[in-house]
Amino acid sequence: MEEQLKIDFEKKLKDFSYSDQEKKFKETNFKEFLKNGFPNRKLENWKFSDLNQIIKNNIGELTFYNDYKKENQIDKIELISELEHNKIIIVDGKIEKIDFKFEDKDKIDVLVEQSEETIKENINSLINLNNAFSNKFCKIIIKKNYSLKKPLIIYHSTNKNTQSKNTNSRIDFKLEENACLRLIDIFKDNSEKNFLNIYYNFELDKSSILKNYKIDKAINNNVKYSYNNVKQEANSISETFILSSGSKFFKNEINCDLQGQHSSAFVNGIFDLDDENHHEIKSNINHLVENTKSYQLVKSVLEKKSKAVYQGKIFVSSEAQKTDGYQLSNAILLSENSEFNAKPELEIYADDVKCSHGSSSGSLDENSIFYLMSRGLNYKEAKKLLINGFLLDVIEKITDEEIKNLIKDLLGVKQ
Repeated sequence: MEEQLKIDFEKKLKDFSYSDQEKKFKETNFKEFLKNGFPNRKLENWKFSDLNQIIKNNIGELTFYNDYKKENQIDKIELISELEHNKIIIVDGKIEKIDFKFEDKDKIDVLVEQSEETIKENINSLINLNNAFSNKFCKIIIKKNYSLKKPLIIYHSTNKNTQSKNTNSRIDFKLEENACLRLIDIFKDNSEKNFLNIYYNFELDKSSILKNYKIDKAINNNVKYSYNNVKQEANSISETFILSSGSKFFKNEINCDLQGQHSSAFVNGIFDLDDENHHEIKSNINHLVENTKSYQLVKSVLEKKSKAVYQGKIFVSSEAQKTDGYQLSNAILLSENSEFNAKPELEIYADDVKCSHGSSSGSLDENSIFYLMSRGLNYKEAKKLLINGFLLDVIEKITDEEIKNLIKDLLGVKQ
């Protein structure tokens, strides 16, 4: 795989007219990836999900997509019709369309040039891979005091002829003071056995609000990794919701730095897994100043041989007095072959804090099923009702009613 990687990288550099700065940036990241490779169980953050082995077992020999000059068809991508929205369409890692038709154009800037701050990052080997192979970086700026009138949906898709490929995409977002963005990620796969590597970088200025909803519902045999890097200033709020269901493997990783007083971060997720699907959520919430808050709730429903992993860490620096941090994970295992792994962590260096974590897993309560059946439901209906009630606790944390109803419909959950 390493030789193929070198060939694909050299072709990419040859086919595109990069500036000396861009070329140096990509070469530096390429060398870092070669040094570390795909993550495996030797790394603490990947002890439950050996990506190197997952790629070998589900994809085999991987080649690295670099044909960004090709125009991909986007008219066959099924769009969400339930709500009006702005859209970005990404096919094979290339942004094919950006449409903010519902917004005031002078309130949003879309930049495609690489900026100085993008060349300083070295988060992990998958971000190195992303930086080396991704197309031109796109940066979206929401201007001061502007709230988008409609949600922005980013459609992630693959060309039907794309197979055994690694595709990489990156978008940077900056929300200026008192700005608001509702962002939905939808995965619409048209091909199988690919590795999609997605990186978002968010800067939240004072009193800005980010609501990011990631929806992976369609059944597919692709392997995916998504990394959200969020930096928040005073009084800002980030809300992340993850519906993790359809892909063969999907790891969502969120790193959030609460670096302004009274900033808050909320991470809520649902694993709804079947067959042999293997999904993970890894969160790092870093409380760096006084008076910050975080809340995390993840629930899992696991059938057959599926596997879910939740690794949640709350870090509190010595300066972060009066921190309020909470995380909880619960799982229902519907098969003796399903598996749930939880690794909650607290790392606290301040003494005036309120932090807690918890985790539980088990099967459905047979007494509750019997009670519901005594009220006229059959076994299947009783089981479904209990699962819906279990998941509704997470869905009700969504603060946007329009998007909450969309996700309820996708899950078939009614209140």
